[in-house]
Amino acid sequence: MAATMKNVEEIRTRVILGEFGVKNVHTTDFPGNYPGYDDIWDMRKFQKNFRIDVKHLDEGSMEFDMVGIDAAIANAFRRILIAEVPTMAIEKVFVYNNTSIVQDEVLAHRLGLIPIKADPRLFEYRNAGEGAAEEEGSEIDTIQLQLKIKCSRNPSATKDSSDPRELYLNHMVYSRDIKWVPIGNQADVFADSSIGPVHDDILIAKLRPGQELDIIMHCVKGIGKDHAKFSPVATASYRLLPEITLLEPVEGEKAKRLQACFSLGVIDLEEVNGKKVARVANSRLDTCSREVLRHDDLKNLVKLGRVRDHFIFSVESTGILPPDVLVTEAVKVLMTKCQRFINELDSAVMS
Repeated sequence: MAATMKNVEEIRTRVILGEFGVKNVHTTDFPGNYPGYDDIWDMRKFQKNFRIDVKHLDEGSMEFDMVGIDAAIANAFRRILIAEVPTMAIEKVFVYNNTSIVQDEVLAHRLGLIPIKADPRLFEYRNAGEGAAEEEGSEIDTIQLQLKIKCSRNPSATKDSSDPRELYLNHMVYSRDIKWVPIGNQADVFADSSIGPVHDDILIAKLRPGQELDIIMHCVKGIGKDHAKFSPVATASYRLLPEITLLEPVEGEKAKRLQACFSLGVIDLEEVNGKKVARVANSRLDTCSREVLRHDDLKNLVKLGRVRDHFIFSVESTGILPPDVLVTEAVKVLMTKCQRFINELDSAVMS
C-alpha cells in the first residue's frame, strides 16, 4: 500500500470523515500488509487489548463499549442479539369465539407480537418433527394463555352520557386481560414467577355490547431468525467511537460557531486570557453530522474520525429478559457457534 509511515497508524486504526467521503473504511491490519508490523493474530495480545465497559444499565436498556475487536465480530454479536437469542412467544391461537370486528387472522397476528414475560432458559424447544403440529404441548415446552372477555352495557352509566368508557364494560381489550393457565406442574415450578404479557396496557381489540372473545394461546420457544416475534430486543445497534481533533487553537467568534456545529456537550468554551477558546469536552456525544465541514473557515481547523476497533453498543430489551442477561446469552450463543466450527474442522482433519 502506497502510504508513508506517518499515515500508516491512522490508516490502520481510524476511519476519517471528510467533506466529500469517508476514508479508511476497510480493515487493513492483516499479516504482511504493512512492513514492520506484526499483525499475526495472537490470543494473548487479544486478551490484553479486549475489554467491555458498561456505561449505562437499567431494566430496559444497556449501553456498553466493546473495545479491541474487528467489525465482523461486533456485527455477528449484534445479529445474534436480534435473531438467535431464544424467547417465548405465542405460536398457536385457538379461537373458540370471536364476535368482534377484528378478523381471526389479524387478531392472531396481534396476539403473537405481544412480548411474553417468561424465562426461555427454563423451557425446551418444541419437537419440529413430523406430526409435531398435532401434538399437545407439555409443561416443559409450552405456556398456555387464555383470553376470555365479553362486553356489556354499564347499568350505572348516566342517561345522557356518550363516552364509551362510561357506557360499556370491558369494551377495551388489553394485554392485562390475558391470563396464564398452568399446564401440569407449572403452577408449582413457576410459583414465584409472573408469567404473562410484559406490558399490561397493549390494546388488542375494541368491543361493543354482546361482542366477546374466547381464545386459548400456546407459547413456544423460538428465535428471531424464524419469526420477528421471538426477537428479544427492540433495538440492538452499535456505532464507532467518534474522535474529534482540533488542529489549531480556535478562539472568539469562531469558537462559538464551532461549538454550534456539534451536538450539545461535545465542544466546551474555556476562558483563556480573556478570550473564549474551544476544546473537545466529550467526543462520544457527537453524531458525526459533519456540519463543521460546511464552514470554509472552520473545516481545516478540525479533524473528524472514528476509532476503528471501539464499538459503542446500545441494547434495548422488549422486557422479556433484562438487557444484561441478553448480552450474556448472546455471548453463549457465539461461543457455541465457535465451538461447533472447531468441531467441524477437527472432523474434517480426521477424515
